[in-house]
Amino acid sequence: MQDFLDFLKIERGYSDNTLKSYRKDLSQFTKFLNGKSEAVVRRDDIQAYMAFLYDKGYAVSSTERKLACLKSFFHYQMREEIIGEDPTIDIRLPKKAKRLPKSLSISETIKLISSPREKNFMAIRDLAMLELLYASGMRASEITSLNISDINFSVAFVKCLGKGSKERIVPINKITLAALKVYLEKARGEFPPRDKEALFLDKNGERLTRQGLWLVIKKYVKLTGVKGNTSPHTLRHSFATHLLEKGADLRSVQEMLGHADIATTQIYTSVSRERLKRVYRKAHPRA
Repeated sequence: MQDFLDFLKIERGYSDNTLKSYRKDLSQFTKFLNGKSEAVVRRDDIQAYMAFLYDKGYAVSSTERKLACLKSFFHYQMREEIIGEDPTIDIRLPKKAKRLPKSLSISETIKLISSPREKNFMAIRDLAMLELLYASGMRASEITSLNISDINFSVAFVKCLGKGSKERIVPINKITLAALKVYLEKARGEFPPRDKEALFLDKNGERLTRQGLWLVIKKYVKLTGVKGNTSPHTLRHSFATHLLEKGADLRSVQEMLGHADIATTQIYTSVSRERLKRVYRKAHPRA
């Protein structure tokens, strides 16, 4: 198992979070096997494991991820000639339920990201961070891993490291640049000087964590009364949905989001269509 995880980290560039998930999934499967070696795992074992997950009430997306992990693991075992037959070779992934990502309306989004109005250094940080989340569509892990040097004020771009250690460049607007400039000039120096590179710091001067970012979002969701289970990822969904609604092309949105497959981005077109249907049903006399 460790050799496989090392392979994913070194040769495939998988993130620590992904590796942690793979380790957890493999450990769960190992426990299910109850001492049986992967060298003698058969197709029936995989099917029995899928049935076990179903009986335990795992979501389709979770089951899909766990089977994808096993497929990758046994493919690696075949490549290294540890096993002679891949027990997952003819087992299809379960059909993934298509779920529309939750996004806020434009007015709700503006209300949320402009809600930090205090003049203390923490609120100035929060304003810059919320503005950047919505301006760039970055994931929570990407925002918290940013360094000051990743913001290019002269050309209005931010450089971030996405999944699989893939670097991408995303444009940012003037309002967000102004908020970042105020934060760097007037607020960041007020934090304890522990991490000199990180863009966003916590109250102790350490790099802000994803959990810390989530708590910031939660604070302002409560303050503004924005409904629903709003998270950092909600702003990413809102970013993509609003761009498409305003006429952005799918390929550009795919590039800005850092999606490897355009099919992942296409789900946002469904969000736009559903919103159009709601507007139509509400406004048309015949609807």
